[in-house]
Amino acid sequence: MSRAYPWRSAGRTAQGKSRSRNEDAFLDCPQRGCWAVADGMGGHHAGDVASQRIVSGLAALPGQGALDQRIDAARRCLHGLDSHLQHADGVAGVMGSTVVVLLLEHDRAACLWAGDSRCYLWRGQRLYQLSRDHSLQQHLMDKQQLSPELAQAHPGARALTRAVGARQPLSLEILELRVQTGDVFLLCSDGLYQGLSHRELGGAMGAGTPRQAVEQLFNAALRGPARDDLTALVIQP
Repeated sequence: MSRAYPWRSAGRTAQGKSRSRNEDAFLDCPQRGCWAVADGMGGHHAGDVASQRIVSGLAALPGQGALDQRIDAARRCLHGLDSHLQHADGVAGVMGSTVVVLLLEHDRAACLWAGDSRCYLWRGQRLYQLSRDHSLQQHLMDKQQLSPELAQAHPGARALTRAVGARQPLSLEILELRVQTGDVFLLCSDGLYQGLSHRELGGAMGAGTPRQAVEQLFNAALRGPARDDLTALVIQP
């Protein structure tokens, strides 16, 4: 017999201080055990449209079924959106977006992502970054063994190596794990985490309810430059 969903969550998005529009979007759907953050590719055509289409597509997925089935449904949805965005009528150039998705089913969790929007886990008073950025900076760190500082100094460091709607076929990364009592998840766009230290992120994650955690994250981020759009979703299983 299925149980009522036990998850609590809260989300918020804000336009960056140097942006003309907010190209982030998020899905907060605890009744289906599904959450997502999408960050439209800045400098390209209709990034806000791309991120909204991703969130709308994921919102239409059924919440029933085993986690393995739901992972496959989300994967097929994102691959279909990738093809749609690549071949959208009347669009010149790239119309794409990052995506990070969290699916929960009882004591199992799955994270799917492409790009540099992130999934974090707060467990046992420690913060873990579950996702690994699909960016040139991360590529330089992995392949050329550059330090984070040297890789970040590269002029194209923020360029994405994977995204939904990019020129190459979509390649999603998927991570599965067991959920433990006291776990807290954070999904966020790069506009949020770039302005905060690992310690600041972790401090907010342990700050009570999901709404309190989100507000603490935004209060800290908005004290800085916050040039890029910023989005955060906090989920407590």
